[in-house]
Order: sequence, then C-alpha cells, then structure tokens
Amino acid sequence: MKFNTLFVGNVVHHFTEVHSTNALALEEVAKTTPSEGTVISADYQTAGRGQIGSSWYASPGKNLLLSVILRPRWLAARQQFSLSQAVALAVADTISHFAGAKAFVKWPNDVYLADKKLAGILIQNSLSGLLLQSSVVGIGLNINEMNFPDALPRPGSLQEYLGKKVVREEVQHLLFQRLEARYLQLKSNPAIIRADYLQNLYRYQEWHPFQEVDSGRIFTGQIIGVQETGKLAIQMPETHVQYFDLKEVAFL
Repeated sequence: MKFNTLFVGNVVHHFTEVHSTNALALEEVAKTTPSEGTVISADYQTAGRGQIGSSWYASPGKNLLLSVILRPRWLAARQQFSLSQAVALAVADTISHFAGAKAFVKWPNDVYLADKKLAGILIQNSLSGLLLQSSVVGIGLNINEMNFPDALPRPGSLQEYLGKKVVREEVQHLLFQRLEARYLQLKSNPAIIRADYLQNLYRYQEWHPFQEVDSGRIFTGQIIGVQETGKLAIQMPETHVQYFDLKEVAFL
C-alpha cells in the first residue's frame, strides 16, 4: 500500500508475529542502512515493550503495533524529549480524528481518550556526539481490543469508545501522515510542538492527586509545565514547584 507521505511508510516490513518491532528495527539500523521512515509492523508481539521495562499487551490482529526508523540528526541530544512530544501529538491527532473527541497526552507520552489509555510510545535513540543519530519510534495503539488483563490501569480502545470496529489500515494511514507532519514541524518550528504539547497535556493546570513513587507520599499538585529534558513541573500546595523525572511520580 502506498501512503500519502514523503517518507514515513514508503517502506513497510510487516510480520504476522515478532518478539518486538522495536527490537527488529534496532537490528535493522545496526546491520543495514534503512531509509528514513522505514516501518516494522506486526499483528502480534510476544515481547512488546513499554517505558522502562514495562510490557505492552495486545491481542493478535486487533491493534497497531509498529516501529518507525527516523534520522533526526538535526536534533540536539539534550532536546530529544521534543521528539517524544512530537510523536505523542501525532498519535493524539490520529485518535482524535477517528474518535471525534479530543485525545490527551499523559506525561510523558501515553495517549488518553476519555480517561483511558489507548496508546503507548517507546522511543530508543542513538547518539553521535551532541546530536541524535537515529531513533526507533515504537507505537502501540489499541484499535479493536476489547479484552484487557485486569492488571492494566484504565486501558481502552477506539472500538470500545465508538461502539464499532475500526479499520486498522485506515488508522495506520492517517498515523503515518500525522507522524510525518509533526516530525517536520519539529524540525522547522519546535516552539509549536512545545506549545501544542502543553495544550494537549492530560491534567494540565488542574489540581490533581499524585504519588511519589519512591516514598509513597500522596499529595495534590498542579502540572504547570515540562522542562526541555522532559521533567514534569508540578506546583505544590506549599507554593513551591517540584520537578519529577520519569517513574518518579504517578497520577492517582
């Protein structure tokens, strides 16, 4: 299938079953020189991964499971979180289009619709000096999933939200378009990405209960921004601002 894009999805390697699309994409980058925008996709993953060692659940043939190879050699290593922001916005754009309702990015890069998690993103970057060399962008997007393990926190899918099945290929087509558009937008005008990320950030400027992961302390705070490095800035009731890295704070 030819997608209406300049480079994302021009080459697609699709498999019925793999251990991990990200792992295959990383192998491809290490062994060959795949063109930018090359996609590794699968109907099922036996070892799908999420952030920091967590797993990604998806039944065979019901969802989008794919990894896109990008070469953002123009992006400084210290700004790599902006790529995560651009990808999350692309996924949110796609979900919002099919749902007919606004999807939000839950920091750092999960995508929520109606307070349920529909998508997760795992980006693995390689560096060359102070710049990014290549990036493998892994995306899991629940489309027609209806049976989730009880242990998953608030999972959802497009079919569950809409009450009808959705054509996976149509979602993939738009996702490739939106991913390419947001990626090029990041290259030409990163300020728009940063601004749109905040405008689409889940619980932004709302007082909400959180929990510090290490101490277990529960507190009420207000998300007021995200640092360039990706740390979450939360306004505390005691008037000071506290900054949290990935896996240091949880939403309650």
